[in-house]
Amino acid sequence: MRLCVFIEPQQGADYEDQLALARRTEDCGFDGFFRADHFLSMGKRSGLPGPTDSWVTLGALARETSRVRLGTLVSSATFRLPGVLAITAAQVDRMSGGRVELGLGAGWFEAEHRAYGLPFPPVRERFDRLEEQLEIITGLWSDAESFSFTGRHYAVEDSPGLPKPVQRPGVPIIIGGRGPKRTPALAAKYATEFNVAFSSLEETAAQFERVRAVSERKLVYSAAQTVVCGRTDAEVARRADAIGGARGITGTPEQVAEGLRKFAEIGAERLFLQILDLSDLDHLDVIASDVAPLL
Repeated sequence: MRLCVFIEPQQGADYEDQLALARRTEDCGFDGFFRADHFLSMGKRSGLPGPTDSWVTLGALARETSRVRLGTLVSSATFRLPGVLAITAAQVDRMSGGRVELGLGAGWFEAEHRAYGLPFPPVRERFDRLEEQLEIITGLWSDAESFSFTGRHYAVEDSPGLPKPVQRPGVPIIIGGRGPKRTPALAAKYATEFNVAFSSLEETAAQFERVRAVSERKLVYSAAQTVVCGRTDAEVARRADAIGGARGITGTPEQVAEGLRKFAEIGAERLFLQILDLSDLDHLDVIASDVAPLL
């Protein structure tokens, strides 16, 4: 079982906060450090000091870390043109020495699109755009000397597809979600990894099976869950209060390990542990020292 730290910096974090977490993630031996790609806070949080662009941040972290894998969970296809995203992710992959992963989805948070003037088409069109982006991005990363594509929403003509990522045949792509048809089909065709976030054990298992039923390739299956862990009940309560209450998998190291093992039993090979209090670096220490050895 590989464990990744997953954060939501749009809720309120600057680059220095993320750098401190990424360094602690690496020092603690976690497999990866992933961040959400959002431009607006959710709920009642102010989001101060404001959003940080995920790929600018990952490029900087690529030079400040040496081992831990880095990526988005997930970038929205509505945010960036596919050619630009292919260049960006490939460059960060080269800056990191081949440690980047691209989580890419159709997008869902309409309010952030309105807040920053980003188009937000209906859901069917968003999935159509996502599919075209995946075709273009993987084509640009291929070994072909030039790549062309004409779709309904995007077109590229005689592109050299440069720069190429360090990782071949390209940066690993993570696709996730609970959609019953198009999501499994896209994962089967384009993904390296399929992820189900913040769903029950039963929902996660059912979605894994939908993807397995249509995929002829071997994929990595993963899940994302909020984690609140403390060495004592009082420490658990303090951490839960800091984020507005218990959620996800909450408890002592033994209880958290038991909850994570259940996802491993349904086939999850990697777990993304959502950490919501980004000022609590000791939380990572507890998970690394007291939970990880139990898995």
